[in-house]
Amino acid sequence: MRTKLGLLTILIFFVIVSYAQAEVIKLKAANYLPVTHKMSLLTQWFCDEVKRRTNGRVEIAYYPGGTLLSPVKMYDGILSGIADMGLSHIQYTRGRFPVLEVFDLPLGFPSGWVNTQVCMDFFAKFKPKEFDDVHVFYVTPAGALILQTAKKPVKTLEDLKGLKIRATGQLADVFKYLGAVPVPLAMPDVYESLRRGVIDGVSVDYSTLKYWKFAEVVKYVTSTWKIGTTITFYFAINKKKWDQLPPDVQKIMDEVGLEAKEKQARLWNEMDLEGIEVFKAQGGQIFELSDSEAGKWIKAVEPVIAGYKKSMVEKGFKESDIEGWIKFIKERIEYWKKEERARKIPTPF
Repeated sequence: MRTKLGLLTILIFFVIVSYAQAEVIKLKAANYLPVTHKMSLLTQWFCDEVKRRTNGRVEIAYYPGGTLLSPVKMYDGILSGIADMGLSHIQYTRGRFPVLEVFDLPLGFPSGWVNTQVCMDFFAKFKPKEFDDVHVFYVTPAGALILQTAKKPVKTLEDLKGLKIRATGQLADVFKYLGAVPVPLAMPDVYESLRRGVIDGVSVDYSTLKYWKFAEVVKYVTSTWKIGTTITFYFAINKKKWDQLPPDVQKIMDEVGLEAKEKQARLWNEMDLEGIEVFKAQGGQIFELSDSEAGKWIKAVEPVIAGYKKSMVEKGFKESDIEGWIKFIKERIEYWKKEERARKIPTPF
């Protein structure tokens, strides 16, 4: 009798263990940034935190540094199941996310913290259908793209005329209308091109002065945030995979996602301030556009905004809706700028 009870106990134990193992949900997350990059470490934190809060019910295998998917292939890779979730930005697949590309426009985007709150508000209100195939944990635009120049300081629109500036996509149109010559270059080629004088400058965020070492090859920065454009990142999971997850797991992952969003928003400001510190330590000079000078720049780039409206109308959107998006964004920028000050969040702008 005891032998039978013992065997039954062992059998029940193995059944329970096998069931528990079968219940572990295994997912894959991809990020194209290097494993040591702060944004890559944040994705690692997300994966670890989900596992901790689900008591090990969810295990997310993390693939940083483009080891599973490149930034260009990230979204398709999520849809096809190569990865279940991933982080990239919309400029790598231009035209695929036309609604969210409104954040590419020169609308005066300031810090990454403000821009992230604005973009999350926009996403919640307008729910772009272009993301219907995924569940988005967060969207997060970088801090304003400022102008970095190697040899010539740019204080006025006239100073910019004819300069060769690395800019791609919609940003290239911005610099074309400002009178510069946009040059499409991959980011890894920018440092050497600045050093050799192939280009005169680049329009990227402040953090690149440290993290891409541009402070070594540029002497001047023009803070152009009053016509600021940005780069919008997304962190999302395949919608079909998401729908298969238990509701309590979904709740936990959404909670961790919102916390990661806030960490990333503050991280943008932190990295930009680090870039400024490194730049100034090496003798770099930063110029602010006066209100009157900024007005000239704003006027010059109006055709870029008009061009976006026209292209969206051709895609079937109503012009009144597009104008509503822009109005909403500008109002939320002002709101969140005040909140940034009220919360005493360190900011580069």
